[in-house]
Amino acid sequence: MATLAPRQGVDWSVVVRSHWLLVVGALSLLVPTVYSMARGPWSVESGVHGPIVLATGLWLIYGRIDEIREHMRPGAGWLTGLGIVVAICLYGFGRAFDFISIEVAGMLLALLSVAHAYLGLEVLKRLWFPIFYLGFIIPLPNWFLDVVTQPLKLFVSEIVTGALSSFGYPMGRQGVTIFVSTYQLLVEDACAGLNSLVSLSAIGLFYVYMLRGSNWRYSLLLLALVLPVAIGANIVRVAALVLITYYMGNAAAQGYLHNFAGMVTFVSALLLIFLVDKILTPVRNALARMETRQEGRTA
Repeated sequence: MATLAPRQGVDWSVVVRSHWLLVVGALSLLVPTVYSMARGPWSVESGVHGPIVLATGLWLIYGRIDEIREHMRPGAGWLTGLGIVVAICLYGFGRAFDFISIEVAGMLLALLSVAHAYLGLEVLKRLWFPIFYLGFIIPLPNWFLDVVTQPLKLFVSEIVTGALSSFGYPMGRQGVTIFVSTYQLLVEDACAGLNSLVSLSAIGLFYVYMLRGSNWRYSLLLLALVLPVAIGANIVRVAALVLITYYMGNAAAQGYLHNFAGMVTFVSALLLIFLVDKILTPVRNALARMETRQEGRTA
């Protein structure tokens, strides 16, 4: 009976000695940017998923180290050079003018360009999911948040007001401000669903990849379904806070119950994504068969 050769680990001391200049360059980009992220986006609700995505993304890449060694070939020099030039421009601009989103994008592009130089395009294609997944550490710029969350807040407040009014509650609305009895509640950015949308997308895709494989068609399908799930969950969250305010007062709604409602909403939305994945099992199997047939034709 044949036995499998034990998996070889990575001797990091050899890596550092052989490529010390590369290690120093990578750390000069990583350390200040990660520090800025820790003090900024990762310290607020919209970016709490960042450290988790970074750690799990690197873990996914390390888990395929044998496959990387098998297929690694030096990449095209012109493509590597172009990527590094663009990355340095983005990183320098973002760092100089405090645009953290551009800075992080430049850092990732620089690391990706160096990986292309050493590993080649074939390896990067095989690592498409971890690379795409690591893109979730790029914080959304404030202008994008302002543009997207405003219509979402209007939509959530309109749905909640209309639904509770149909049950006889004394409701009113002006923009994103909801009036119930003698109280008024402002629908904040967190209640629009965009914060949980990014986190749910990242966790949902990680779940699909670990349990179902890297079928890109199914990953895109589940990613598209995360949006209505996140918005629906936050509609329930806002409605619950309105009812708490109506029956228990504003102090109760803005106290620990507010944070508790946010946590329950996120967990419920995550469980709903798992349920959607279970319901879509026939679709996932059909897409897997389609991908297998396509690979058979190209083989």
